[in-house]
Amino acid sequence: MDPDDLPDGLVVADDTGRVICFNSAAARITALAPDEALGNRIDRALPLEDLEGRRWWALTDPYGGLATRRGQPERNLLLPGGREVLVSARYVRTHPTGPLRSLVVTLRGTEARRRTERSHAELIATVAHELRSPLTSVKGFTATLLAKWERFTDDQKRLMLETVDADANRVTRLIAELLDISRIDSGRLEVRRQPVDIATAVGRHVQALTANGQAPERFLVRVSRPLPDLWADPDKIDQILGNLLENAVRHGEGTVTIDVSPHEKGTAVTVTDEGPGIPEESMKRVFTRFWRGSKRGGTGLGLYIVKGIVEAHGGTITVGRGPGGGAEFRFILPVSAPAYLTQ
Repeated sequence: MDPDDLPDGLVVADDTGRVICFNSAAARITALAPDEALGNRIDRALPLEDLEGRRWWALTDPYGGLATRRGQPERNLLLPGGREVLVSARYVRTHPTGPLRSLVVTLRGTEARRRTERSHAELIATVAHELRSPLTSVKGFTATLLAKWERFTDDQKRLMLETVDADANRVTRLIAELLDISRIDSGRLEVRRQPVDIATAVGRHVQALTANGQAPERFLVRVSRPLPDLWADPDKIDQILGNLLENAVRHGEGTVTIDVSPHEKGTAVTVTDEGPGIPEESMKRVFTRFWRGSKRGGTGLGLYIVKGIVEAHGGTITVGRGPGGGAEFRFILPVSAPAYLTQ
C-alpha cells in the first residue's frame, strides 16, 4: 500500500533515527513538506513538545531508553507554533529486547476529538437546562406543601401534586433519553425481538393521542395487508412511533397520515403531516443531536434516538416532503427473527 493512501499521518525513522517515510497526510497535519523531513533526524523533523513545554523525544528516548518498551500510547503534543496533534509511536525491534530497527509514528489532527468534546459539552449544557426547570418546580411545590399544608384546599393540593408528578415524568424521560444516547454511541443498544403487530401498535398510539385531547379526525391510518411477520423490540417500536407521531402533532398541521405497508425489504411505516415541512437546508441535520424543527419545546434528542433504534434493528429511516408539503418520515424494518430461531 502507498503510504500516501493512509488517512493518518505516517512517519517512519530507520535504526539511526533518520526519517525514511513522511506521507502526504503527515505533511498536511504538520504543514511541513516531505522533502524537508526526509533524511533529517526525527527529533528535528518533528520537534514535538508536551503540553507542559517539555521536549517529547528527550522524555521518551526511543533509541536509548528501556529496551522492553514497545511504543508510546496516543497523546496530545504540540508542534512549533502551537499546532496540536495526536501522536502515537511503535518501536520495531530486531528481537523483543533488541535495538530499534525502525520507529513508526502516527499523527492525527485534533478536529474530530474537538467536535466530540463540543458535542459532549452541548449535551451536558442541554441536560442541565432541561433538568433545571422541572426540578425547580418540584422543589418549589414540595417545599410549599410541606410548609403550608393546612392552608390549601384539597383541589389546590391535587393541582400541585399533579404538577410535581408531570415534572417528575419529564425528568424520567430525559434520563431515559440520556441512557439511550449512551447505548447508541457505544453500540450497546440491545434489541429484544418479539412478534410485533405494527398496525395495532399504530392504532394504540393514535388512541392515546385522541384520549389526550387530539381530534380523532386529525389522524388517518392506512394499512396495506398482508404485512410480513415483524420481529422487533416492542418497547423500542413504541418509542419510534411515539416520537414520530408526537412530532407530527406538535410541529405539523392538518391531517397526520400513517401508512403501514409491505416493502421488498420488510415493513415500511410512513408518517406525514400537512404543516410547513422541513426546510431543504435542514434535511441533512434532522437526525443529529439537538436539532429542533421549531421552538415548541423538546430536547432535540428524539430523532437522533429514533434513528439509532431503527438502525439497531437493521432498518433505515428517511425524511422528506409529503404530498401536501408537510414533513414525511419513513422507516423500514427488515424481515428478521429472534436469535434462538436462526441459530
